[in-house]
Amino acid sequence: MTLQRMADDTLQGSIAGLIATVPMTLAMKLLHRRLPLHEQHPLPPRRITMRVLAMLGWSPPRVPFARKALTLVAHFSYGAAAGTVYRHANRHTLHSGPGTGVVYGLTVWAGSYLGLLPALGLLTPATRHSPRRTALMIASHVVWGWALGEVTRRMDGLPHAHHAET
Repeated sequence: MTLQRMADDTLQGSIAGLIATVPMTLAMKLLHRRLPLHEQHPLPPRRITMRVLAMLGWSPPRVPFARKALTLVAHFSYGAAAGTVYRHANRHTLHSGPGTGVVYGLTVWAGSYLGLLPALGLLTPATRHSPRRTALMIASHVVWGWALGEVTRRMDGLPHAHHAET
């Protein structure tokens, strides 16, 4: 693989991850509003972002808009980075699409919420969150994965799965 091809894949994966983070974020917001009031505390992206700031020795911004902006930058950056990994992992297959995207989205959720984030001290494991909040985050990652797979499939000019069978 050439350096140019790697750079192209990185850019395309980042773009796909960014685009996929839009419907994911909307799903998170909509599902969050449906939680009981006592479970409507900040979603993980905000908690993670504020804890990273604290770990770096920076005070979280006092202005709500600044907290929201930093959270969105961090959230979309993570989506872009994860999209890049998906792109590189699927580069040599014709299996990019919503199905593989959903599996990858669930893998990202499990790896992040059961492994990486607790290991870094940024969040308690998902097994200690309420079932509704865990379901919200799993559903949001399914939406993200589906969108990531679909955007990647379209970028690659691949046919829909049901078209490929005929």
